[in-house]
Formats: sequence, C-alpha cells, structure tokens
Amino acid sequence: MNKRREKGQSHSTRPARARAPVWVRYTPEEIELIIEDLAKKGYGPSMIGIILRDQFGIPLVKPILGKKITQVLEEKGLAPPIPEDLLALIRKAVNLRRHLEEHPKDLHAKKGLMDLESKIRRIVKYYKRVGKLPPDWEYEPEKARLLVTGM
Repeated sequence: MNKRREKGQSHSTRPARARAPVWVRYTPEEIELIIEDLAKKGYGPSMIGIILRDQFGIPLVKPILGKKITQVLEEKGLAPPIPEDLLALIRKAVNLRRHLEEHPKDLHAKKGLMDLESKIRRIVKYYKRVGKLPPDWEYEPEKARLLVTGM
C-alpha cells in the first residue's frame, strides 16, 4: 500500500505445486516440535521459516502441516502479542523519531514518518478487525518507544 511506488516489487515466486515435496525427511509432528523449540529460543515466525528452509531443508510449512507457522505458534501459546510486520514498522518509526530529534529540519524524514505512521494506523485497524489485536489497542509514539526498547 505504498503510495510512492507505482509498479510491483520483484520477489521470488512460490512453488506451483500445493502439496508437500516428497524429499522432505521430517514428519509433521517433528516439524511442529522444531517450530516450538525455535520459538522458545526467541525466534519470530519469519526467522523460524528461514531456519527451517536453510538448516532443515523444509521449503514451506503450510503444504506439509496444512497450517502456517503463526497458526502453529498460536496453538502452542507461543505467538507474539503484536504481529511481526506491525512490530517491524513500529521499530522503524521509533528509529525515525530518534533521527528527527537529532535533525529536526529534515523535512523528507518528517514526511516519511507521517507516511509510516499512517501505514501503522491502517495495519492496526486491519488487525483489530480480524481480532489479532484487542479493540482498545492504540499506537502511541511514546508507548512504541518503550515497547521497542523493552524488547
């Protein structure tokens, strides 16, 4: 939903086949245990996916388990309280505010912060609607700073 970019972003494509590859050596139960162990070590869902791909040779979890990594973490009670993409945007906004404290006349950064916080508010509205965030959750820059530095 970036207003500045007109064209799409280049990225890798998903496999065309929707079923699990035959060369994966792990059973679904083993994969769930690996996901649980990695989450207990403090890794987020995207990092767990990268570790599964690079170290265990598991390309995608959904065709094997029938559910995503975040769904497995929610079942085990290990899901992060704030969705990962929203937390990344909040970190970015905190760093941009820190930059603006040092350089208050950086007008391009001010505009970037306005766009970024607008994006945060849109995503918060979506997550409230689907129930991933409580209805009374609000984005406030000071609470965001404490949230990011506390982690």
